Amino acid sequence: HIATSLPLPSERDHLRPRIDLIVFMIDIKSKCSLKNVEASLAYVDARFFLGKVYFLVTGVGRVNCCSIEINAISKLEEAYCSPVLFCELELEGVRVATAQRLLRMLQICAGLVPGFSALSFSLLMRNSADD
Repeated sequence: HIATSLPLPSERDHLRPRIDLIVFMIDIKSKCSLKNVEASLAYVDARFFLGKVYFLVTGVGRVNCCSIEINAISKLEEAYCSPVLFCELELEGVRVATAQRLLRMLQICAGLVPGFSALSFSLLMRNSADD
């Protein structure tokens, strides 16, 4: 399911499936995108930040068009203990690889991959980004 911002409307709460993963998309060319994510973060239960929240930063192939400093993204990553994925969605191969990666992350967060928990996978992602 896709939402443009949080909180989600409450009138359909009883029909909403369990939420296993939240991916906040940030378009590096849009300060409005970052502001929307920052405002939405207040509506996420603190338990989700234990491996079930990721930031997906798009538009990274155009460094000269950036409106958002990478430092602002790093601050989000640190403040919410949530990994950041960078991609360029305009390239089909990267778009497909990113979709496959997100699907695998969702499977792990939903508990469908034996031997992996959302928290252990998130820590693994963060540690590999630090290398």
